[in-house]
Amino acid sequence: MSLVQTFKNIWTIEELRKRILVTLLLVLVYRLGCYVVLPGISPSDIDALASFTNKSGLMQLLDMFSGGAFSQASIFALGIMPYITASIVIQLCGMILPSFQKMQREGESGRQKLNQYTRYLTVLILIMQAPAYLVNLQIQVNSAANAHVMAFGFWTVVYLTIILAAGSMFIMWLGERITDRGIGNGISFIILVGIIARLPGALFYEFTSRLPGTTGSQGGLVMFIVEIILLFAVTVGAVLLVQGTRKVPVQYAKRIVGNRQYGGARQYIPLKVNAAGVMPIIFAQAIMFIPMTVLGFRGSDSGVAHALTDINSFWYNAVFFLLIVAFTYFYTAITVRPTDMAENLKRNNGFIPGVKPGKKTAEYLDAIMSRITLPGSLFLGIVAILPAFARFFGISQNFAQFFGGTSLLILVGVVLDTLQQVESHLMMHHYDGLMKDGKIKGRTTGQAY
Repeated sequence: MSLVQTFKNIWTIEELRKRILVTLLLVLVYRLGCYVVLPGISPSDIDALASFTNKSGLMQLLDMFSGGAFSQASIFALGIMPYITASIVIQLCGMILPSFQKMQREGESGRQKLNQYTRYLTVLILIMQAPAYLVNLQIQVNSAANAHVMAFGFWTVVYLTIILAAGSMFIMWLGERITDRGIGNGISFIILVGIIARLPGALFYEFTSRLPGTTGSQGGLVMFIVEIILLFAVTVGAVLLVQGTRKVPVQYAKRIVGNRQYGGARQYIPLKVNAAGVMPIIFAQAIMFIPMTVLGFRGSDSGVAHALTDINSFWYNAVFFLLIVAFTYFYTAITVRPTDMAENLKRNNGFIPGVKPGKKTAEYLDAIMSRITLPGSLFLGIVAILPAFARFFGISQNFAQFFGGTSLLILVGVVLDTLQQVESHLMMHHYDGLMKDGKIKGRTTGQAY
């Protein structure tokens, strides 16, 4: 009954009800657009592309983030990933280039400038990615056994590139509208919808493949139940990774102003076990795409080429794991700055009990971050390569993607953020939250992916 009452409370709040309905409407528009096929593409062309996507782990990953639009040759085929790529580049520029750092400190005006640069860079990336997608579509269709010969002319490539770029920019606009008038971060929510859209089909396929009498069936329904239990356990582990924090106590000195006393309260600095979020996995995947691309152009069939391009091979996953650990330390080092934290504490008359303010506080915080980043990076690396283990034990390619990697971490993080916003609306209107004990903690990094 408490769950039913919670839904009644949500529906009672007019603002929250409108935001949820707007979010559902915009998500419906996005899902409908995923099935609008590009001009000149026939059903046989889509079948050829879908067959290639199902065989390639890399293409299957891209198809998951686009909600299936990639394999449908849809106007939304490129999805939101070009915008995410542009956001990452702008974010890195803000850590390296002084001019971008200055814009970050300018407040709202600086944020608007950075958003504008992100949009310009997104268009540039789309102009490069759209022709590559069309070339790949042409190759896969022409290599299919019963497909007709496809040949895109120059102007055909131009107008299809414009359509694909417009589709991705429209998705970005939908994401911004969800952020302004809906629930949660719009860009993240669209990625979440794309990931969840593939779950029912993957789950049904895995269930039917485990039925007795099915060709290649192993373990039967007992094995399917074991897979669901393992998926639940992995999801719980991902939640712990996203929410795990190390609380550092901070004491503020007492100040007496007139007849009132200020300060003297004890607070905490929440240092996240995984301060880097999913960024290390994204960076590592970008690095792993390089040997795939180079070796693909060379056409090499050597053992090294196969090991670096096969996402199920030992060496691919070993290198991928090490890159994630390294990038976790790198990204944490440039985003979490103990020196700045120590300066802010000193400026606000705060100190860590038993630690001298200033340099000693910075060293203390740096030592804590180094200790908690090690298990966080190892756990993040394990979560990232879990789909390979799932495929090794006979789980289908589609269903294995939900056992870890970027998709699971994004799913967990976005769901927690959205539930946190819903809970804040309930608490604001003096209703009970979504949970009786404690509050839902979302990500505090403000990342949109």
